[in-house]
Amino acid sequence: MELSVLDTLFAGPWGPLLIFLLRIGDVSLATLRILLSMRNVRLVVPVLGFFEVLIWIFAVGNAIRNLNSGWHLLGYSGGFAAGSVIGLWIEEKLAFGVAVVRVFSQHGGVELAEALREKGFGVTEFAGQGRDGTVEIVDTVVRRREIPTVLREIDRWDPGALVVVEEPRTIHRGWMPSRPRERMGTPFGALRGRVRPVKEAPTEADVRDPETASSD
Repeated sequence: MELSVLDTLFAGPWGPLLIFLLRIGDVSLATLRILLSMRNVRLVVPVLGFFEVLIWIFAVGNAIRNLNSGWHLLGYSGGFAAGSVIGLWIEEKLAFGVAVVRVFSQHGGVELAEALREKGFGVTEFAGQGRDGTVEIVDTVVRRREIPTVLREIDRWDPGALVVVEEPRTIHRGWMPSRPRERMGTPFGALRGRVRPVKEAPTEADVRDPETASSD
């Protein structure tokens, strides 16, 4: 009885709209799944794939039952197109993963690097040689949702700087921001507790003869 009601509903005037909405759902999930797979978000991808296929079965099954209706076909294809756009929009808002922001500045690079450190970002700066002379290169790895903050700082210190944003597939170790640091006396400050301290090599005083150590 329930199945016949669904068949009647999809075959009626509301059918194309329902298929359109279902297609938006499964294509949005498919777009998210592909983009997150490229960013190694392994726990979310299988869940998205499960619901994607579940919704797709309902959409394609009812579209095939009503192939003689142009509105149903239009709803199916239109939902696919709209789902692709919506999926990209959702992924952009979620902003999973990290990005490398590289800035080439003819002036203001040092001030930009210090300003980013004040906001809690890890920054590497070095000099380079460009077409018009020496440039200051500033590299920082940030979460994708923090890119607008970094771009605002770049516009503040050097609006004419060349900015390149890349998305690395894998990052090993390193330092990611969690909160703005306090200014330190040294130019690079101190690393926070999230980074394990590097174990120093033992000195000659540490490597003592066991007999000498027992006599102490």
